[in-house]
Amino acid sequence: MNSFSFGSGSPKPYPKSDFDLESGKSIKRSRKSKTAHLHPLRMIKSFGSRLHYHFKLHPFMGFFISLSLGISILLILSIYESHYRTVNSYGKFDLGLDDYPFPKLQNLIMVAGHSIYTSSSCGKIEKEESWYLEPYQKIAGQAATFVTHIQEGIDITAKDDSALLLFSGGETRKDAGPRSEAQSYWAVADSKGWFGKEESVKWRALTEEHARDSFENLLFSICRFRELTGSYPKNITVVSYDFKQERFANLHRSAIGFPETRFFYAGTSAASKAKAAALKGEALVRAQFQKDPFGCQSSLYHKKIRRDPFHRSIPYPNGCPEMQALFRYCGPAPYPGSLPWA
Repeated sequence: MNSFSFGSGSPKPYPKSDFDLESGKSIKRSRKSKTAHLHPLRMIKSFGSRLHYHFKLHPFMGFFISLSLGISILLILSIYESHYRTVNSYGKFDLGLDDYPFPKLQNLIMVAGHSIYTSSSCGKIEKEESWYLEPYQKIAGQAATFVTHIQEGIDITAKDDSALLLFSGGETRKDAGPRSEAQSYWAVADSKGWFGKEESVKWRALTEEHARDSFENLLFSICRFRELTGSYPKNITVVSYDFKQERFANLHRSAIGFPETRFFYAGTSAASKAKAAALKGEALVRAQFQKDPFGCQSSLYHKKIRRDPFHRSIPYPNGCPEMQALFRYCGPAPYPGSLPWA
């Protein structure tokens, strides 16, 4: 076969690129990247279109998937919030012992309040008219028993150089005004010159001003001790009436799992004319705490509500983060979880 060569006037083969017939020039087009279809926005739109298509085909499946996704998100947010609050609370009190007011004190002496001092003068502290008394408390000699408790707490504290004295009791009586039982006891002690032990005791005598019943006297005072010392009490001594020993030393102590060998009770006598009625009333209250150890249900709970006439916000357990679960617990049996003093 003959081969022919094209001369200068012969037509040239078509260019590989696009050709503009009017201008006689080739058009260079940019080559599309092979990864152009992987653009994030396009991927999202594509995924959304496919999801919408499947939801139209299977509406019930789509509903359950959406519901499950929503519940999962809520659970994650709830866990995160709980973790954040716990970490934040621990961080707030993650201090060195030297940063606390009383880091060297190890034992707690708690005097449970029973009334509020309402007199404008401290000259008649043993007179019933100087205190706000409930009808069952209006008995001759009742005020003197409060003073005895105060002095007993001071005497015990003076004998223990490592003890912190706490007067415990909140603003429990509306007609007494916004004054706490704890502040009343502290003021009476101060007016009496701390019964001759001011230099030894006054600097380590403080208040817990939110308790509304005997169980909270103990629980809140332990938390307050943690706030002030940075640690939990090695030993606890409660000062109250002798007929309440069973309630404090057995019911309340066992409810929070505090060791019996480190718990002590200093009981003083009730007014002579009040003993019979006091024993009868105590038996009733003790029976209620046997059924409801934490005072969080039925009549004990409603009694606490009545003893909070000014709706004071309780700050605990912010000062004792290790006790958070104990403060939330409500049941007929002693707290089953771990505790810092166990």
